[in-house]
Amino acid sequence: MPSRRSLIEMDDAQRKEYINNAQTLIIVSNGKNGYPHPMPMWFGIDDDENLLCTTFGKSQKVLNWRRDPKASLLIESGTQYSELQGVVIYSHTEIIDNPELVVDALVKINSRGRDLTDSQREKLRESVQGTAQKRVALRFVPEKYITWDHRKLGGRY
Repeated sequence: MPSRRSLIEMDDAQRKEYINNAQTLIIVSNGKNGYPHPMPMWFGIDDDENLLCTTFGKSQKVLNWRRDPKASLLIESGTQYSELQGVVIYSHTEIIDNPELVVDALVKINSRGRDLTDSQREKLRESVQGTAQKRVALRFVPEKYITWDHRKLGGRY
């Protein structure tokens, strides 16, 4: 008989679909006082399935990742136990200071889930240019995934 854990795991396709349909990512850095530092962020996904966020370069989370690049990321959903779904992603964090790459990340995040024309994409690009100078992009390179989908249990525990 398979383990209960194996019954609720998502396969690669389910995991990718779940991540692609999510809006908010909880990013967790290792804080300077030993406490985890969780923050909700909107995110994008690059062609290599790395997750992207942007934030101000002087923020606490950036300082934390400059000290220790390890990150835990969480996407979760469900309001009843039988509906719980989620993905934890253990990753390495890359901090990108290049303003053009920050703009690229901002456009990717802000256009996510929308079909934009070239004109709309260019307007979005122009609108985020001003904020890019003070921001960095965070690229989370996944090392390990842990997934669960309690709906697979059909209400039986």
